[in-house]
Amino acid sequence: MEALDWLFQQFPSYQKIGSKAFKPTLENSRKILAYLDHPEKDLKFVHVAGSNGKGSVSSYLASILTESGLRVGLFTSPHIVHFSERIRVNGDPISDQAVESFVKDVRTNDLGFSPSFFEITFGMALQHFQKEVCDICIIETGLGGRLDATNVITPELSIITSISLEHTDMLGNTLEAIAGEKAGIIKDRVPVILGKGCAEVYPVFEAKSGETQSKITKAGAHSPFDQHFKAPYQRENFACVMEALNQLPYSVSEVQITQGILNVSKNSGFAGRLQVMQTNPTVIFDVAHNPDGIHGTMDVINRDLKGQLHIVYGSSKDKDVKKIAGVFPSIAMVYATEFSNSRSMTTEDLKSAFDGTNLKSIAYYSNANEALKTAKQQADPEDTIVALGSFFLLSDFF
Repeated sequence: MEALDWLFQQFPSYQKIGSKAFKPTLENSRKILAYLDHPEKDLKFVHVAGSNGKGSVSSYLASILTESGLRVGLFTSPHIVHFSERIRVNGDPISDQAVESFVKDVRTNDLGFSPSFFEITFGMALQHFQKEVCDICIIETGLGGRLDATNVITPELSIITSISLEHTDMLGNTLEAIAGEKAGIIKDRVPVILGKGCAEVYPVFEAKSGETQSKITKAGAHSPFDQHFKAPYQRENFACVMEALNQLPYSVSEVQITQGILNVSKNSGFAGRLQVMQTNPTVIFDVAHNPDGIHGTMDVINRDLKGQLHIVYGSSKDKDVKKIAGVFPSIAMVYATEFSNSRSMTTEDLKSAFDGTNLKSIAYYSNANEALKTAKQQADPEDTIVALGSFFLLSDFF
């Protein structure tokens, strides 16, 4: 689409260039919303941040509220295949016509400043949700919290799922520093839910909530719906969803919760989380990309593993691949690969990161589809192939 081509070219995008697109200020977001005549004033929000799990919590919460009969806006990132995945109402992506109309307006009117791709996309989302008369909008932060472009809203509820070392060049190199950035989404007298993954740095959130007079609720570790989730971290994420449902002023039945879980893909576009793509051999796609996330995924894979494990792995340049390599079982056959996005780690850098590991087998590929094809050819029917490491890796497969 010509409008999207222009949008990607005109505005820097984290999806394309990484940390260079990060703008540590909220001024552009405020200017965009002012230019759009403040669509946020007509909307209600739940704001979700976290190192891991924020996409899952956002998607499941949106799906359940959709099943309850509400009109639900959902803003997530990044997209896997199509830009429109980022902006949905009751699961329906924003139309090409709406994107083109928004871009035409931006192109023909001088904004007087240069917003990032993420900032302009967030403005597009809120305008779309306003036009669609959404009852509630679930907003996933892009990066961090305090200075994330989405942090210009005042939500009904804030959720922070977990804290781990990530994007240390932008968010800080300690858990406490990163927690401080995530805590930035906590607003005055707005209640906040903390997932189990926040426990290690709870004092940071306690201090922030004291400043803002915001009630903290710690999400439980379990819910009556745990049987729907394979992994402990999935159950912990869903505990945040259940607590959010307890606090939001909407009536939701157990049947609607179950339907929201079962229909999460249809209602939110949720994909790439322990997603079984085929059997014999079993092929699983997962978007886990930092050490904690990949560790959680590998725990589930190892628990259910029957045959040989094959790992197709690709990474963005800013990830701690050496630490991630230590999470992979030594018996795994690893197919380390570049992917087509320009932020991909090169085969040379992958070789350097994997040097000295005790993996049974590792091979390197410049093409992700070739890596996956080779894994399928080498796998026996009872084996498991898991492709993980980046949203961008999976986008090459869809």
